[in-house]
Amino acid sequence: MSGVAFQPLRFLREVRVEVTKVTWPSRRETLVTTGLVFVMAAFAAAFFFIADQIIGIAVRALFGAGI
Repeated sequence: MSGVAFQPLRFLREVRVEVTKVTWPSRRETLVTTGLVFVMAAFAAAFFFIADQIIGIAVRALFGAGI
């Protein structure tokens, strides 16, 4: 790539053309998917918290370190 010259204006024109080809989500789609991400993150956090508590209880019972 040593023989290729960087042309900033050409690059910006090509970026502009490509950006017009992108299908942007609507505001509603963005809000719905954001909400779903938060809900799934909350479910995952709750699941791993409960799993951690159960495993902790089992380890303490197994080794007799009643804390």
